[in-house]
Parts: sequence; structure tokens; C-alpha cells
Amino acid sequence: MPMLKSAQTAVDLLSRLGGIVGPRGLVTDPAEMAPYLKDWRELYEGHALAIVRPANTEEVAVVVRLCAVTRTPIVPQGGNTGMCGAATPDPSGKAIVLALGRMNRIVEVDALNNTMTVEAGCVLANIQQVAADAGRLFPLSLGAEGSCQIGGNLSTNAGGINVLRYGNARDQVLGLEVVLPDGRVWNALRGLRKDNTGYDLKHLFIGAEGTLGVITQAVLKLFPPPASTVTAFAAVPGAQAAVELLALLREHCGDRVSAFELISRHCLEMVLRRIPGTRDPLSKAEPWYVLAELSDMQPGGAIRTEFEQALAAGIERKLVSDAAIAENQAQSQAFWRLRESIPEAARVEGLVYRHDVSIGISRIPEFIAKASAALEASFPRVRIICFGHLGDGNLHFNAFVPGRERSDADARAATDVNRIVHDIVYKFGGSVSAEHGIGQAKRAELKNYKSAVELDLMRAVKQALDPHNLMNPGKVL
Repeated sequence: MPMLKSAQTAVDLLSRLGGIVGPRGLVTDPAEMAPYLKDWRELYEGHALAIVRPANTEEVAVVVRLCAVTRTPIVPQGGNTGMCGAATPDPSGKAIVLALGRMNRIVEVDALNNTMTVEAGCVLANIQQVAADAGRLFPLSLGAEGSCQIGGNLSTNAGGINVLRYGNARDQVLGLEVVLPDGRVWNALRGLRKDNTGYDLKHLFIGAEGTLGVITQAVLKLFPPPASTVTAFAAVPGAQAAVELLALLREHCGDRVSAFELISRHCLEMVLRRIPGTRDPLSKAEPWYVLAELSDMQPGGAIRTEFEQALAAGIERKLVSDAAIAENQAQSQAFWRLRESIPEAARVEGLVYRHDVSIGISRIPEFIAKASAALEASFPRVRIICFGHLGDGNLHFNAFVPGRERSDADARAATDVNRIVHDIVYKFGGSVSAEHGIGQAKRAELKNYKSAVELDLMRAVKQALDPHNLMNPGKVL
């Protein structure tokens, strides 16, 4: 059947969609649709035939099947907290937005198997709390966890602060349920650690940003919660010192280092200026800081003593100039609030050119120096906002360019800043997307930094599963 062409055909489609999901599941009022049609950064805005909010997998399957027959594009959407416009429809108005927020059931918690089965619309923070109530830990943690949904986390292979110890979202999943582009349901909700029965298909959908199917449920890994945790905010003279301090901490504390974040002074000042209730943890301003956290399965103060000894060794080696160790959970949360508020503070600050890059840890200091020099040579008075998950090599190397405002469409669309940074990332053997995905923001970048063979393989997978390009068209490829 050809793509929808007439107003009457659209009306008929909406009627059929309403019959599937009911009045609570179909949103057509422009005011109610508006929040679904703009991305969190307010850089992308589109139109849609409707917002479709299914209540269960069966409704998703019937909706997708109808869209396959009518050749109606589908834009899957979770909490709409992404950074690359992956959940925003294009301006044509031909697509539906498939919002999964109503599918928010915790299906099962199996504490003995250390697994939890959840629907895709579950908010990440709620999953963390249910795990905690069961005496377990779900370690995926990021700044948007109070509103992002697990389906979106998996679709973008989210990273966050605990990758150093627990891995990306991909590493925290055992099984999936996915509605395929033709409406069939692939049920692989198996809580198995070992399953060598052919291709591990779940990894096709994790990180695919909804371009190959709709994740509807997942079996997540749980872990024993740490019995003791220690958090420190330390000043370091530079990125090289931070890298060496990470190595020193690992020598002293091994794999108990669960998080290691790098924060520039520019970042901290921006948060202190823009986020009410924040304060500088240290008495003297320094150019760089690290936020490090250690966790241990053993209770008591032994881990704090080891942390203090490691920091003392860092001070002796001139890797650390000052440090504050959280005395209680409230202080630890205050330290983490400084780190997690950086994206929100930058959003308030103005138009920021964001770069979510990955570099080999040992080469991060050299990368920061070269990329900073290149931007400063091309854009006098540029302000660089550099922070990130140093422990796993993921930097958010962002920049404000004087005179460029978010209200200026040409400034928003400019790629000159990105090209300078990404060209240097490529020369360093890095990745132009560490954890945020591609979406529509970096789609054009792929041809510059991925080989023809890689792109051909990706297109072949897309063609095999979604030959009519109905699943989140215009994203990734």
C-alpha cells in the first residue's frame, strides 16, 4: 500500500490507532502533543500525525503492524531526555511518535538470580529504587535518571557514572523483548548468563536508537549493593595528573574504584552560577578537579582509610593539591550534584556545541591540549566546558562561542566547531559518540569517521529488518 496521501486516509488511520490504544493512548491535541515534538536541548522540533501511547506489548505490536501496512513512519520515544534528537520526528508530519511511558510495570524481581524484568517505560530511578528495596543494586546511573526511561537507555546504550565498574547499559542486560518493524514480537526475556545458541541478537537493538525495532521489555542484571561507599572531591593541577591519580587509586584500591569523573574549573563555576543551592567544596579555586568514588562489599571504615592513604600518596606526588572526603551521604550527594548539574547549567547558559567523545585514557591530556588550542586559534575567546567519565575515557568536550546564540538558526546548524573537535578525535583513534548516540545530530558525521565497510554492514542490517525505512527514519543512517 502506498504512503498516506489524503486527509481522509489520515483520519482513518487515527481512528484505527485510537481503536487499538483507546482514548488515553491517542494524543492529537496540538498543545498536548507539543512536549513530545521537541528535544530536551530544544534544538530539534518536528511534527507528527499523533502521539500514540500503548499500554502493553500487544498494543505496540498491533500499532506497528498497522503502520507497516500503511507505510507510516514510527518514532519511538522514552523519556525524551536524549542529546542527539533521536526521539524527535522530522518536520513532515507523516510519522507517529510511539511514546512508551504508560508501559511502566516492574514485571518481576528475582533476587536469587539477580535479575529484574521491566517494561520499557519504567523510569530509571524507579528501577534503582525497586532494586534497592529488594536488597540489590541496579548500577546504571546518569543525570537524567529521574525522568529517562529504560527503553531509551537501552536504545542509546547509555553510559553514566558507573561504567568504570559495571559497564554500559549493554553490559547490564540479559534479555529483551522487541517488536520488529513488521509487527512480530521477538521474545528473548531469558535471565541467562550463558546462552551460546547462535547470534546474540539483543545487541542489534541495544544502541540502535529505535531504528531496527521497539524494545518493549528487558531482563536487567542486578548486583549486591556495596556495604560501604566513600566519595571525594579533589583538586588536581591538570588532566595528566588526573590520569595518573586514577592509576594510583587503582594500585591502592583495585576494582573498588567505581567512578572517576574529571571536571574543569569552568564547569564548576558555571554550575555555581546557574544552579541554586550549590557551593564550592574546596576553599581555593584550582584549574581541574576529580570526583572519585570507591565502594566495597565489606562494611566499616577500611575503605575510607585506603582512600585517604591513596590521596595522601597523590599529594606527595603532587598529583593532588587539596581534597574533601564526604563525611555523610548528604555531602556525597552534594558533590555528585555539582557533576550532574553541568548539562543543565550549560543549557541555561546558552548555545553550547556538545561533543561526547571517547579517547584512550592515557591520551586524554594530549587530546584536551590539542583540541583546546585548535578551538582557541579558530574562535578567539571561546569558552571550553570539559568534563566527563575519565575512568572509561569518555569526555564531554563542549564549547561556547562568543556571539552565537540558540535563537540563531545558522549558529545552531553550524558544524565548524564540531568538525575541528571530531577531526582531532579521529586522529587520536577515538569515537565521536561515546554514550549519547547518533540520532540526527551526528548522522552526517558517520560518513567522515566510519569506514565504508562498517557503513555497508549497518545499512545491510537496516535493510534486512526494516526494508521500508519506517523505524525512526532519518536517525543514525
